[in-house]
Amino acid sequence: MRVALVNPTWSFEGSIYFGCREPHLPLELGAAKVLLERAGHRVLLVDGHITDTPLTALADQVADFRPDMTVVTTAPTYLFWRCAQPELRIPRAFLDALAGRGGRTVAVGPHGSVTPKATAEKLGVDVVVRGECEEVIADLADADDPAHVPGVAVRRDGEILVTGAPRAAAFVDLPAIDWPADWVARHHHHHHRFEAAPVGPGAEVEASRGCPYTCSFCAKIDYRDKYRRRALEPLIAEIDGLIAQGARYLYFIDEIFLPQKALLEALAERPVEFGIQTRIDLWKPEMLDLLGRAGCVSIEAGVESLTVEGRAELDKNCRLTTDELAERLIHARRRVPFVQANLIKVAGDDPDLIADWRSRMHAAGVWANDPVPLYPYPSSPDYRKLFGLPDERAWERAHDHYLGLFDRMSDIQDDRPLPLEELEAPCRMA
Repeated sequence: MRVALVNPTWSFEGSIYFGCREPHLPLELGAAKVLLERAGHRVLLVDGHITDTPLTALADQVADFRPDMTVVTTAPTYLFWRCAQPELRIPRAFLDALAGRGGRTVAVGPHGSVTPKATAEKLGVDVVVRGECEEVIADLADADDPAHVPGVAVRRDGEILVTGAPRAAAFVDLPAIDWPADWVARHHHHHHRFEAAPVGPGAEVEASRGCPYTCSFCAKIDYRDKYRRRALEPLIAEIDGLIAQGARYLYFIDEIFLPQKALLEALAERPVEFGIQTRIDLWKPEMLDLLGRAGCVSIEAGVESLTVEGRAELDKNCRLTTDELAERLIHARRRVPFVQANLIKVAGDDPDLIADWRSRMHAAGVWANDPVPLYPYPSSPDYRKLFGLPDERAWERAHDHYLGLFDRMSDIQDDRPLPLEELEAPCRMA
């Protein structure tokens, strides 16, 4: 089968989107390409964002390949599935430009994982994948009938048939992903790096997937949930390939980059720097020392609340006190040039306590943000606390709730976002 994998040309005007708007490698599509080619399928992988290709030209490129199946993602790379933009206008615009020239159309991403029928209707696709997508895409390419594949939604006799719950990929044995050299050369962005101007290309890699914790705000119930660690050999092979292509900086997209001595020692031997997101309470001082020696230049650490009660409300299951967390952050900052402590806006926050703590951290070189208001993503426990199990209007409900809660956005969001119905107006056209 001829399969086209598409990361469309993203734009986010009027969106609540919290993720980074720079191009990043579409890891889920790269993984799917590896599995498809291993099964003997011909694959075209295109990325309108990193190649700065207009959607119409991107659609023509796909049509020229004459695919039997075209897969489009609804979020820009696995890194941002937990904080995806709610609206589907960009993948819909790509599919409109494709205009039926892509064979069977398939949508993958966080939207269809939780609201498969609504996503199928908004995009007009033939199939929606639920959950982590790379193995499901390979199954769809092998299947005579997509309705026989578990974990998808399929149009059948005027209805949308859901064949099962969201799926999780094995991941641990994922082979090395081989990226196009021109993509790496164009990847000027160093994700979440602030201590120095980028020199040379950046890239994203994945050493582990999922998280052993169940924090209330984290949208991971339907994908990237159970913690899995990738085998070191293919991971290092992928990193070496990126370094050979010129990459000077890597960002590990892992939900929670846990201490792994063998990986850090391997990185220490290579000419590359990197950034991570993690929980600082899970790192002992000696491992933070090794992290710095390995080349880490950026840590994004979720502290979330400055009180035991606040962290308990968020189900952080954190065993350190606030003072111990501060000491660990400051120790990390002595080894790593940029350390960020993430805070979330929680009911009952003491503004003076937050201001004092932020000042203390800033004086020690640790950046702590103005607490961010929560968006109750439909795949998060917080959504279920507020509204119960998500139905097909879950994204609309979460969006309306968020817009109604806050008079002003946080210091990471400048403009007031638009209602979802307005953002998705093209998705509602016949």
